[in-house]
Amino acid sequence: ARTALALREATAAGGWTLLDHPMLVLDVAGTPAFLEPDAVVVHPDGGWTVVEIKSFPMIDGSADAAKVGGAARQSAVYALALERVAARMDPAPPVRHHVLLVCPKDFSNLPTASAVDVRKQLSVTRRQLARLTRVEDIAAELPEGTTFDVRRPAAELTAAVESVPATYAPECLAACELAFHCRARARQAGEVTSLGRAIRGELGGLTSIGDVLAAARGEAGDPDDPAV
Repeated sequence: ARTALALREATAAGGWTLLDHPMLVLDVAGTPAFLEPDAVVVHPDGGWTVVEIKSFPMIDGSADAAKVGGAARQSAVYALALERVAARMDPAPPVRHHVLLVCPKDFSNLPTASAVDVRKQLSVTRRQLARLTRVEDIAAELPEGTTFDVRRPAAELTAAVESVPATYAPECLAACELAFHCRARARQAGEVTSLGRAIRGELGGLTSIGDVLAAARGEAGDPDDPAV
């Protein structure tokens, strides 16, 4: 709320304003995600620009493409959150689709900056957020009375966890406490997702290891399918 108020006041003032580390909120599948960009610039014409400060150098006017891409994706999320703030204002201020990337110049401690177009990243992020299953939709599918209260008996908690479908990938091990549980379920069911998303994508409609082995032996599968 304070960030929205500061942006509103800065826009109404009609001058240059720099907001240092403003707090933004983005709805992710029904859950608020709190974001903190390095800075947001308010232009005299009312436009808003995200400023992203990175430590990798910009040598002779260019930087590592992979690192710039990561910064662009990160900044696109901030820009999307700013769009949500702007949408609640009347009239809605424009959020610039060029973000300002600030990096060290060459091998010095002097800063330099470059505008980065994040329209592609904005489009991808919007699609990804739209495809996420909302928390309330997941909750609506649960049996009546399901609870994940850790004070409940182990058998009841196990049954509650089993009632929630999961798609395991090896990357889950680094981010989710239930990854080992989901991995065991995936292995028990012979799901190819346990081998990784890249392999899962290559296998097309073959969703189980049994199907893959049967196709490899020529016992099943469509011979016209490139995965077979």
